[in-house]
Amino acid sequence: MRTQGPPYALASPQGQPIEALFKSKPEDFEVHEIPAYPPSGTGEHIYIHIEKRGIDTIEAIRRLSRALKLSPTRFGHAGMKDRHALSTQWLSIHSPLPSSALEKLALPGLRILEISRHRNKLRAGHLRANRFCIVLRKVAPSCFEPIRERLEWLKTQGLPAYFGEQRFGRAGDNATRAWEWLLGKGQAPSHSLEGRLWVSALQAEIFNALLDARIRAGEYGRIIEGDLVRKEDTGGLFIADGSLAMQERAARFELSPTGPIVGPRMLWPEGEARRREEAAIAQAGLHPELLSRLGRYGKGSRRPYRFPVRDTHISFDASNHLVTIHFTLPPGAYATELIRELTQGGARDASLLHQGAAPTNNQSND
Repeated sequence: MRTQGPPYALASPQGQPIEALFKSKPEDFEVHEIPAYPPSGTGEHIYIHIEKRGIDTIEAIRRLSRALKLSPTRFGHAGMKDRHALSTQWLSIHSPLPSSALEKLALPGLRILEISRHRNKLRAGHLRANRFCIVLRKVAPSCFEPIRERLEWLKTQGLPAYFGEQRFGRAGDNATRAWEWLLGKGQAPSHSLEGRLWVSALQAEIFNALLDARIRAGEYGRIIEGDLVRKEDTGGLFIADGSLAMQERAARFELSPTGPIVGPRMLWPEGEARRREEAAIAQAGLHPELLSRLGRYGKGSRRPYRFPVRDTHISFDASNHLVTIHFTLPPGAYATELIRELTQGGARDASLLHQGAAPTNNQSND
């Protein structure tokens, strides 16, 4: 199903690629989770605020579960954080353990900053935003101004909501695996987590293709007739017309058009927007019976075609060829897509170069 095509389009003002390195060390890629709510201080779930360096969220949970002799299923998290980063986030643990059992824990790559309690388990998406501080190294001083200008442009127009490469699995073939399983030509997922990963890759591939087409047409922030749009202040969805009033609201970043995360329970747009989505889904070969089967691991939802970029600050160090960028993104946004836009795809992931792997510009930061 999957074909090798040109790179996804860039939305920011076009120019020459800017060479840079990111993730040269974990401290060059800081991610700080902003929770959706503070823990209440009481409840059956322990809430811990952790700092981790050089390990991802799943590995942090593994180390904690072994140290505390608890099943990993007792842990909850709001979002996944990169391995090659210095990050902070909240985890929940369903356990009657006293706080003292955690206060003295000393684990490699991980430390506990705060302990509290709350009534419910942390679930994916229970966060307000992620705050980033990213250092780009080996940047020519002549490139500082184009980077600054593109950051200002993204603040007003929004960051394209592409799914990053890791969404498709370590080998990049999860969408193909999902497709072969749906057609009965390949093996079924061995467990529910694998099924969700395969299906999410297939969903991401369809979404990315539709977003790419809108960017190439100059429409990723515009509203077309029948779009299912998202209110940026509340997250509410409604069908929009293509009127001037709607376009003005989109220009003020009050509204953003959304694309499909395909599944049997997905909400549909109307008019021209629906025709485009139906064509893309049909081209992918997902007729209603396959969509129903896919729904076992992905019910379907909507995703905005762009994300707001807020709280930005940028500084330059010409003598050391460094650019330091602070910004905040909502859940589900990929910080490395912002790096790709700022450098026009010229930045390389130094953590992968150290491993002898091919460089990539897309890691998960939701």
